[in-house]
Amino acid sequence: MAVFQLMGVDLVSDEFGRIAVPLSAKGREVVDVPEGTVVGVALTFRTGKEIDGLTFVEERSHEGRVIATDRSVLGGFRPGGPYEIQLSTERLPVGRGCGTYDVTGRFLDAEGKELARESHSFRIVHRGSVDAVSRSS
Repeated sequence: MAVFQLMGVDLVSDEFGRIAVPLSAKGREVVDVPEGTVVGVALTFRTGKEIDGLTFVEERSHEGRVIATDRSVLGGFRPGGPYEIQLSTERLPVGRGCGTYDVTGRFLDAEGKELARESHSFRIVHRGSVDAVSRSS
């Protein structure tokens, strides 16, 4: 088993429940989400050895510019899993914040070595444009 294996990324919201985000190897579908939704990200992974100081670094870009970088220290993990970590929720922008966002997440160990990287895109749409979370190509 690899040192670290990302198994899943899900968007989680009281409004629409839980939806799996396709991992890079499975294709880059864009996920549509309504503006103003309160959403969190759930990360599911396994470890092949003990990992201390596991950190998740998320970088969000909009229209080609990096607009935010968040760093979450997840802690230490014994070999095994699957483990699931849910990151803090946030309210998505409304109005002029609509559009497509690219997100890259990196998992780092305590020494800063990259264990995994995942990228996906989501599109914030006006409330009248979507009744539920949807995926489009």
